[in-house]
Amino acid sequence: MKVTFLTESFWQGKRILITGGSGFLGSHLVRNLIGKRGLSTGQIVATSSSKDLRSLENCIEIAKGMDIIIHLAANVGGIGYNQKNPGPLFFDNLQMGLNMIEAAREAKAKKFVQVGTVCSYPKFASIPFREDSLWDGYPEETNAPYGIAKKALLVMAQAYRQQYSMNIIYLLPVNLYGPGDNFDLESSHVIPALIRKFVDAVESNLTKVTVWGTGKVSREFLYVEDAAEAIALATERYNLPEPVNLGSGSEITISALTELIAKLVGYKGQIVWDTSRPDGQPRRCLDTTRASREFGFKATTTLADGLQKTISWYSHKFVANAMA
Repeated sequence: MKVTFLTESFWQGKRILITGGSGFLGSHLVRNLIGKRGLSTGQIVATSSSKDLRSLENCIEIAKGMDIIIHLAANVGGIGYNQKNPGPLFFDNLQMGLNMIEAAREAKAKKFVQVGTVCSYPKFASIPFREDSLWDGYPEETNAPYGIAKKALLVMAQAYRQQYSMNIIYLLPVNLYGPGDNFDLESSHVIPALIRKFVDAVESNLTKVTVWGTGKVSREFLYVEDAAEAIALATERYNLPEPVNLGSGSEITISALTELIAKLVGYKGQIVWDTSRPDGQPRRCLDTTRASREFGFKATTTLADGLQKTISWYSHKFVANAMA
């Protein structure tokens, strides 16, 4: 039986707080709500990194009068960044989430959306990752401080739902990518790092690019505009305590991803694998059945199309910076 959703009036008259709303995912979500759902800019408050959410006082201040709070703000990075910053990754992400959920309770917000991370899954979770296996083991070591901090917020969300009858939902997105991503090689994730390396190599006529790891591990990626749509749909339609995966349902090895990006960029030189660098989790691939069943989300952007859009965005940015 086909499930129908009545969401046309959901956003009407509501005030929305999006923490991290000026960041990568947040800025796409703001554009989605305004462009696709007709919200006015006056309905949305999007915080930036200048508002320190590790302060409960700050969180209480910004939560006042809000009907819906979508918590995206995070201290996050790639494997290298994770290795260098395990303490802040645990403390900052846990503290911000604790504060925002408590602030939402005080503000009597009608709904709270907590965005978690695929990094919370056990290192050797069965493929595809199902939400019920979230507690079946310890996360991959380089991801553990970040992943466990985010997973603890699921426990808090369910506790606050039980004791205070708060409508808190919890979403588990896989690795995101797209225009506006972080391309700083010191802290970026794999796709923006590879795009930057290959675009820069082509522009500089380099004949060799070094890539971390063995290339044998696999990942699943979700285009950022699809992720924004998923969050909007879940906010409108999902009201249950169980966590929900957000993904594309497509898995690719890092070596195949690397070759695909090199081809799309037009790089024809040598690719060198630095096997002294960590691979991270062996595999990542999500079961996205629950998202499809509960709120009708299915990713629509293929990896090749999403990569091309991201490469074009970065290439234009590269040219603009070079001309500045």
